[in-house]
Amino acid sequence: MISIAANHRLPVTRCRTFPMLRKSLAKSLGFALTAMLCLPLAACGGWQSALNAHGPEAERLAKLFWFFTAVCGVVWLLVILALGWALFRGTRRTSAPNDPVLVDPDQERRSAVAVWGLTAASVVVLVVFTLVSFFASRGLNAASANTLNIEVTGYQWWWQVRYLDPNPSLTFTTANEIHVPVGRPVKVRLVAADVIHSFWVPNLAGKLDLIPGQTNELTFAANRPGVYRGQCAEFCGLQHAFMGLRVIAEPEQDFGAWRARQIQPARQSDDDLVRSGERVFLNNGCILCHTIRGTTAGGRAGPDLTHIGSRSAIAADTLPNTLGYMAGWIADPQSIKPGNYMPSVPLDGGDLNALVHYLEALK
Repeated sequence: MISIAANHRLPVTRCRTFPMLRKSLAKSLGFALTAMLCLPLAACGGWQSALNAHGPEAERLAKLFWFFTAVCGVVWLLVILALGWALFRGTRRTSAPNDPVLVDPDQERRSAVAVWGLTAASVVVLVVFTLVSFFASRGLNAASANTLNIEVTGYQWWWQVRYLDPNPSLTFTTANEIHVPVGRPVKVRLVAADVIHSFWVPNLAGKLDLIPGQTNELTFAANRPGVYRGQCAEFCGLQHAFMGLRVIAEPEQDFGAWRARQIQPARQSDDDLVRSGERVFLNNGCILCHTIRGTTAGGRAGPDLTHIGSRSAIAADTLPNTLGYMAGWIADPQSIKPGNYMPSVPLDGGDLNALVHYLEALK
């Protein structure tokens, strides 16, 4: 039986697995089509989306992303079509009856041409990707004579922001909130005080790491007024997810007025409750960690609180800046942000009320 079968050409039959493969391919194509149809419903916008660009740097990166996506989508579609064509076409045996390993030279030549052609196409795509990435990112850190210079230092888990100026009297420090003028380039020097962090404001620029012992620089600009949220994009410890910041872009005139207020020391108040809160602040452990310019408080371990009342959020954009949230943060910071380095301050209700009114008045 074996010798007889060996001397006769085997009948050409279609593999029984083809129907199953066709069903599997059809199901995969259905899932892919569903995913593509649902893509417009995805969260591709908002105040923390890299695809919702509001600055020239972010626009370059968004265009680069869509170019990569389009090319990769075309490649994927061609691969799926080729796979479908191969599955539905089937295969035919071309081997000689007495030599099962004998191959068809024409078929091998066509296969070799296809392999080398696809390899060359892959190399071309990679080269194009590299060149497009280079030219898109080459101008990301370009600065001009009108550049606003800021130094951002990452701590566990908050951001110190210093506005630099050749005149030392015009240099000041704030925290967790960056004000910038619309249309003006902003160069950010990035420094890490403890571990590696990553500065990322998706609407305005790409992300860049803050590495201890090294200074990195990032330049961005905002095309229109607005509030843009940033986030630490490198895992840096327990409260990494709650290490946020806000970039507030405003017209040049409004930014100049804000900067003029920030340069000034804290104003003295005639309100008895506020003055009582100042005494609470100065006579407790607050002064060991925080600075309020114009007072004896000069701590460096925590954020500068000179104008904390003018900020929109506290605890690195974890809580709204209101009297209630401020009181809760001071009374028990560990329940809100476990593992942070701010200790609980034991105060009675009257002192706590006075203290939060004092901090709210620092504008």
